Amino acid sequence: MRLGTSSPLAHGTPQEWAKQQVELGCGAVVFPVGSSEPEDKIDAYKKAADDSGLIIAEVGIWRNALSADAEERKRNTDYCVEQLRLADHIGARCAVNVAGAFGPRWDGHYRANFTAEAWKQTVAMVREIIDRAEVKNTYFTLEPMPWMIPTGPKEYLKLIEMVDRDRFAVHLDAINMINSAERYFNTEEFLDECFELFGDRIKSCHIKDVHLKEEYTFRLEECAPGKGEFPLRYYAEKINELDSDMPVILEHLNTDEEYLKYLDYLKEVLNGLYKTV
Repeated sequence: MRLGTSSPLAHGTPQEWAKQQVELGCGAVVFPVGSSEPEDKIDAYKKAADDSGLIIAEVGIWRNALSADAEERKRNTDYCVEQLRLADHIGARCAVNVAGAFGPRWDGHYRANFTAEAWKQTVAMVREIIDRAEVKNTYFTLEPMPWMIPTGPKEYLKLIEMVDRDRFAVHLDAINMINSAERYFNTEEFLDECFELFGDRIKSCHIKDVHLKEEYTFRLEECAPGKGEFPLRYYAEKINELDSDMPVILEHLNTDEEYLKYLDYLKEVLNGLYKTV
């Protein structure tokens, strides 16, 4: 596996960005330039990553392509297509989004997220994005979420079958799928299920932690690595068994200082399991 962070960290040039990532022990990166930026800038960052031996793990999207507002939905869908084309141009492992929400918050929890209509619209949305982008070197993926399709590996496989597109694959954020007592207390068994069902469909992974609060009712909270109970090393071992070059991206921290702190923690906990450049 190859560690990386979702933050580009403060830097001045593409070369400085790549050099810093390598010096930190990262072997993978999230591409820090968007599809709307100049092509020469995009190519400069790609070259810096390639020259440094860094795998470009993913291009982020993070827009609701299922918005109830027709104009916003079109704008977000167009952005998904362009970001997927960017991922193809730079040879990223995948472009990643969440399915989208049927309510005011773009990634919110709503009963409508799980209706038959939600499944129908999600399938149509994924097909449209892949068909319009016509990519050959990358994959479109959806990050699983606790309250939106897909919430688990069986749901994800169902979605893959319904979408029926070769360029639709899996982005694995196993922590996001810890949404019940069963999965929280039997995490190793749940991870076994994920890797058995997904196999080489997985193109990139996220890593963080999850903590069960001692308050009623059942309250799980995402947290930084080491602040929860998720079996981080077991997760990394399963990833390595599948693909020794799999990107594993640390995310959802607030400052560069936090990214450096918890990256150091991961390097200690995962010693011997991750590759450096």
